[in-house]
Amino acid sequence: MNTVSQPIRVSNWQPQLFRIESIADEIPGVRTIHLANELERIPSFSPGQFNMLYIPGFGEAAISISSGVHEVPRLSHTFRAVGNVTRALSRLNEGEQIGVRGPFGNPWPIEMLLGKDVIIVAGGIGLAPLRPVIECLLKNRPKYGAIKLVYGAKSPRELLFQEQFSRWINGGLEMEVTVDRGTPQWQGHIGVVTEIIRPFGGDPKKTLLLTCGPEIMMRFVAREAIALGISPSHVFLSLERNMSCAMGMCGVCQFGPEFVCKDGPVFSFDRVKTLLRLEDI
Repeated sequence: MNTVSQPIRVSNWQPQLFRIESIADEIPGVRTIHLANELERIPSFSPGQFNMLYIPGFGEAAISISSGVHEVPRLSHTFRAVGNVTRALSRLNEGEQIGVRGPFGNPWPIEMLLGKDVIIVAGGIGLAPLRPVIECLLKNRPKYGAIKLVYGAKSPRELLFQEQFSRWINGGLEMEVTVDRGTPQWQGHIGVVTEIIRPFGGDPKKTLLLTCGPEIMMRFVAREAIALGISPSHVFLSLERNMSCAMGMCGVCQFGPEFVCKDGPVFSFDRVKTLLRLEDI
């Protein structure tokens, strides 16, 4: 009898072996690996959480989950090869196995978004941790108000997940894309994301903003959100600093009194405002 695979709860401290089912080279230096295990089941997770990916001989790296919660039994991670572990991960081939522990971390506030307008602001590879949110909102589109994605990258060739843009727009997502440097073929906006967050016709008191990208970008996005009248407690940032142990013991990701791996990576802006040193807010 055929059965439908469902997410299962297992200890997030216990490594599981996953095989690399497929690989997608997204943009220069960035790829997505799609994982599956022998049972074709994955641990339950929420958008915004991350896993520890382990490669024998190289160690572990904390990488956000970039697949939607409904896309089981596949588990996807999008990463840039910048360290020993991620460079080793980028050299693996389909069919090879890695260890996965997780999920860990504080997720995006999905329950708070119900019935609200949502602005999502991403910079560069920061779109990867926000993709599960986009998929969740579009999967349950009638439950939300207006949904707007503002996405920026250095150049058109560095825009992540371009093949999915049409599907997202057709699913009810308003989308604005901007780049720092255009090309002769580029017909879109050139400039920073804060220039195109406005106008947003919703009620700021019923609007939440989610953002992930370079910290300097997120600081100015937060300032723009507050200028729109959005409460600092309704602005959420994913601070994906270097995370090593996933339990706040090693101190690598300490951020003032917070540990990003344990207390984040998603924080409300009012919680980390002073740590981000945005004096003029």
